[in-house]
Amino acid sequence: MAQKYEQLLLKNQLCFPLYACGRKIVAAYTPYLKPLGLTYTQYIVFMVLWEKECLNVGQLGGILHLDAGTLTPLLKHLEKEGFVTRERSKEDERVTIVRITKKGEALKEKCKDIPMKIAADTKGMTEKDAKELYRLLYRFLEADGGSGSC
Repeated sequence: MAQKYEQLLLKNQLCFPLYACGRKIVAAYTPYLKPLGLTYTQYIVFMVLWEKECLNVGQLGGILHLDAGTLTPLLKHLEKEGFVTRERSKEDERVTIVRITKKGEALKEKCKDIPMKIAADTKGMTEKDAKELYRLLYRFLEADGGSGSC
């Protein structure tokens, strides 16, 4: 029987496999991050700060595609734990600068093997497939700042 609303079938939605895979991948990180007391979102914040050391909340949010409402409580928690510092910019007090601390930098050593463990967990995907998926996902993210619909 022909479906009148074919466009509404779940199997025809690009957004659903992206959503489901995203949840599955984030869940794969849990056994590695939980013993360190980290969430996936905290982990990706650390990855940016390990690379950049210091940036403002807007820049961090832009890189991670997260808004200030998501980042602010997360950064407050990381500051309370001694992993980062937050301070107002001297040039513009509306801007908050985030810096990784020595304690935050030291966490890198505990996390260094996580990417390889995750890669080993993604059974059935070749390195070539993973690189192509990465390329396509970033093409989508960069096309319009990530605000496009699925």
